Amino acid sequence: MLIPAPLRYVKATVICGALAALLAAGLLFLGAFHGLDARLATFLGRPVPPSGDKGLQCFLILLFSFGVAWTTIDIGRLAMKGGIAFAALAETVSSVWVLNLYGVFFSPFASLVAIVLSFGIGLSYAQTSAGRRKRTLHQLLGDRVSPRTFHALLNSDEPLRFDGEFREATVVCCELFNHDELVAALRIPDYVAMTNAFLRNAADFLVERGGYLDECDGESLRVVFGAPMADANHAARACECALELAERLDDVNLECRTVWGHRFDFRIGLNSGEMVMAAYGSNRLGAFSVAGEPVEFTRRLCAANTIYGSRILISAGAFAFAEQAVEVRPMELIQRFRDEPDREEVYELLARRGTLSPTESERRDVFWKAIVFYRERRWDEALAAFRACLTEHPHDGPAQFYVRRIEQIQAGLPALDFNTAKP
Repeated sequence: MLIPAPLRYVKATVICGALAALLAAGLLFLGAFHGLDARLATFLGRPVPPSGDKGLQCFLILLFSFGVAWTTIDIGRLAMKGGIAFAALAETVSSVWVLNLYGVFFSPFASLVAIVLSFGIGLSYAQTSAGRRKRTLHQLLGDRVSPRTFHALLNSDEPLRFDGEFREATVVCCELFNHDELVAALRIPDYVAMTNAFLRNAADFLVERGGYLDECDGESLRVVFGAPMADANHAARACECALELAERLDDVNLECRTVWGHRFDFRIGLNSGEMVMAAYGSNRLGAFSVAGEPVEFTRRLCAANTIYGSRILISAGAFAFAEQAVEVRPMELIQRFRDEPDREEVYELLARRGTLSPTESERRDVFWKAIVFYRERRWDEALAAFRACLTEHPHDGPAQFYVRRIEQIQAGLPALDFNTAKP
């Protein structure tokens, strides 16, 4: 994959390098270095003041002006910037004595001026907000975004806003729910290696698809679509990536079964909404992140998969944004906020729009009808419809869940619900 060049710094290098080169070349052609050349020739034991090769001088002026300007602007660490400039100065001065051994007089003064000017001009630019942009992005984002996203942010004319803003985005949470079982069954090095296989594959995949890796620990990861760069299609992109991620992790599970004899029990939650985006932390540890109820609700969705037997749950907000791109089936009407009586739909994400087979579409429609019967408290009809879903697909977790729930309701027993799942 081709990564766009950092055009912002290319333009800055051209301007700074050209300015340094023009000043150095102007001094050269005005004869500002004639007296210095004569003194240097005398010092080297040359009786006649030499006439320098202006063609070579111009070439070196351009080389040093643009080269030093580029490294000064592009490199983040001040010590490394200065080190490269000092190395260029030392190499230029040492060339005088080396070439003199072969009977060649080399005037270093135009090149030295070009190095000093390009370093000074480049360093001045690097202290501006535009010049610090790359360092700021590295500090707050690091490798949590793809190279393509990083360069898009670097080249953008939009100012960096890390002091806080409200913006719509989509959060994807992927979590392991059998880590205790794996810890008990595996040697610690094997458990760590297996967990890292899961985290590495999931994180790399989602980041390369345009997500921002907001959190990654030993049990879960959280990726945001629509941050730090705004994306009008954040929900649809996140849904498509979640479906592809599930397939990829299935392949990882096959490898884990072969190597370690165990599999991951992973689930995915996906939610869209307005959240606070800002740089959080201290000078010792800080990064760009998102916060707010939509972020926490994503973890609740992810954990609720273990109740319903589903693998990917999405919120009503995510479905509203991505409705034209995905296939879903309803799962539950939940009371998302304790202080508000309104209930919100939660959906199981099935596939991209138009990719279900005729059999899968029919089973989806039967399940949808069963949910309608269930909500109308028509228990026998709902039970028959959910069991019909299991006829062709006996491992349909949500259908199994509703069969158990209806049987519990008919027996007068308490039934599990969304709030039973703890993030």
